[in-house]
Amino acid sequence: MPTVPRFLVALTAFILPHAVQAQVGGDGAEAAFATCADAGANPALAGTQCALVSTPLDHAAPAQGAIDLFVRKFPARGPTQGELWLIAGGPGESGASFYPFIDTLRAAAPGFDLIVPDHRGTGYSARLCPAEENAQSDGGMALEGAEWGSCIGSMHADPQRTQSFTITNAAHDITLLMDELGSADRRYLYGVSYGTQLVLRTLAVAPPASLDGVILDSLVPADDDMRHDLSRRSQVTDTIGRRVLRQCDARAECSRYFDRPLEQAVADLLADPELSEPLGANPKYLLAALIDFPETRAILPYVIADLHRGETAWLDHAKAQLGAIQARFAAFPQFGSSIPLVSLISRSENNRRPDLTAEMIAEEEAGLLFASPLPRHLLPGGFPTYDPGEALGRMPASLPPTLVLQGQLDPKTPYDGAAAYVDRLGARGEITLSASATAPHYLLMTDPDFFVTEVGAFIGE
Repeated sequence: MPTVPRFLVALTAFILPHAVQAQVGGDGAEAAFATCADAGANPALAGTQCALVSTPLDHAAPAQGAIDLFVRKFPARGPTQGELWLIAGGPGESGASFYPFIDTLRAAAPGFDLIVPDHRGTGYSARLCPAEENAQSDGGMALEGAEWGSCIGSMHADPQRTQSFTITNAAHDITLLMDELGSADRRYLYGVSYGTQLVLRTLAVAPPASLDGVILDSLVPADDDMRHDLSRRSQVTDTIGRRVLRQCDARAECSRYFDRPLEQAVADLLADPELSEPLGANPKYLLAALIDFPETRAILPYVIADLHRGETAWLDHAKAQLGAIQARFAAFPQFGSSIPLVSLISRSENNRRPDLTAEMIAEEEAGLLFASPLPRHLLPGGFPTYDPGEALGRMPASLPPTLVLQGQLDPKTPYDGAAAYVDRLGARGEITLSASATAPHYLLMTDPDFFVTEVGAFIGE
């Protein structure tokens, strides 16, 4: 996702201090929402209500202090039928990643209040590097220049605080928020991507007292799934990319543009520095980006054919499509992934190969047509880590009724990894895997009709 444009970041400097008009706490004080001061900043935010909730920095040691969590509610239109809590992915994404899709969520869960926290370290909630990740800093809410060094330095200087930004503490946050702010008789919990990992951790370490169902969109494979570990994201991406290319081979209206299998056409393109030059310094990364969304995936073959002719019109069109997708999120100032949080959690809990080296990555990616930059972000560097302890790999003792939505063309959280995890979770409760044959990652965004049908039926039951 994009870096938020400067003018939007600047807007945050005005909005953030006034985003809520009431603060509530996890100390016995009555929790309540109040009108959001930024409700008029974007049509999608009209009528929203906000709250800041105080939560322990470390739920295992509450005396160490507290941090604030930001929560936004989109009230139901008409009588309230229940609450749908929405947990974003990342791990560095804020709740703003849901804001462009509120209408789809309302269609899937009519009559439900939509409640969207910014989990710790993201958005308007407490950040890992408060001095650097704020709207008034040099880079705005992103990091820029010398802010990288000062941010990493501050994380090392206060290890107690840094090591409290764990998945487990974030899981305890969710239950605290639901206890403090929840009011409906019917409550559902939805997580996407990393949010599925966070939701399942919540059910394992701090299950809410009342929960009618769980929806997991693009399920992260089990913590001990070595085949689909984050360090092997490039291999996962390449598998799906090649599947997309073979689908073109199987359709005459697509394959007619090529005199060879499309996998070979891409390999030949990558082997020719002149032809692949328009793809940039990391051609495999850009090709992988094009399979992330149905609209860009559909034109990938034309991009390849165009580049073989030395032309870039289709590539330019694809880049414009990616820009338009990104702009939907950039319209909200609190959007933007927290790289410090991504690095901290990914290195600490989502890397089963701590001995990974740049040389190993280069060797593994040499024969790939599509690749992800994420494995390189796992390499040892300046960012600290923490010991996840016994919570890593811990499964819920029981599950409420659970719906898993998975795309069979997901290049991030692969379908076979999700299916294997669902088989294991099936011993803990009623769980259903519903697959879209055409969707990639994040079905709320990439296959909204499927999402509305499946979630609507699940909640309706």
